[in-house]
Amino acid sequence: MNVHLDLAQDLDSILHCIQTASLKIYEILKQNLGEYTHSTNATGDVQLQADIQSDLILQESFRNLTIIAQICSEEQSEAIPICSDGIYSVAYDPLDGSSLMGANLSVGSIFGIYRGDFLPQNLVASAYVIYGMVVGVGFASCLQEGVQYFVYDGAQFSLQRVLKLTKQGKINATGGTQKNWSAAHRKKMESFFEMGYRLRYSGGMVPDLHHILIKGGGIFSYPATSDAPKGKLRMLFEVFPFAFIFECAGGAAVCLSEGFKPLLTLTPQGIHDTTSCCFGSVIEVSQMCEN
Repeated sequence: MNVHLDLAQDLDSILHCIQTASLKIYEILKQNLGEYTHSTNATGDVQLQADIQSDLILQESFRNLTIIAQICSEEQSEAIPICSDGIYSVAYDPLDGSSLMGANLSVGSIFGIYRGDFLPQNLVASAYVIYGMVVGVGFASCLQEGVQYFVYDGAQFSLQRVLKLTKQGKINATGGTQKNWSAAHRKKMESFFEMGYRLRYSGGMVPDLHHILIKGGGIFSYPATSDAPKGKLRMLFEVFPFAFIFECAGGAAVCLSEGFKPLLTLTPQGIHDTTSCCFGSVIEVSQMCEN
């Protein structure tokens, strides 16, 4: 049995599922203006109609794949079993940055594909979708270097380019309310700007990290803050998938606490655990880790 061939075929099936679902979500986004509901998700965030609809589309799509054992979503409190014979677990954020919809800014979806349980060492692939002027899908796997970037041309998804990071860029995207930053993080951000880095931050994880990947370098950080001491971004749905993507692109990804551990060495205790994080080119990430 050719294990690599089987894995490649499985990942192609999951990628196709994500691409097909993304077009359905894009149609939903065209009909939404960022309307809020009266419900909250598993971590207390007020849900938008588009959050709920996108989650349902992805649930329905993944149920058609017998290779998937379970899924978990940022919008659900627990993992959802899919197929008892499945071997993959998929964690996803159905609509990252949905609060930006009312301003007509880009939003996205994020996917971590785990072979086995939801642990970072089990990641075999990650994907993101960016919904902007076009629908783009970034896909990274353990079978290849770089991040494949597909764009929908109105008829099909075509590979536009393979994204790789240079060792250093000029973009600095940093999240969290500044008054809640630590003094050390504030000093580090000021040092980047003093070196000529440009601030590029929309408030959406997918568009900001995609921008760095497209430009070939830069840094994104979301530190622990006084109002979110364990960070705000969720490990399984957001942090681990993008850590995998940035490492595949030739960059680095570390936790901004606990001694700057690589993000993919962390162990979540629950599916909604959060962490501080930093993604980027190797030189910028190295500078972030300096005292």
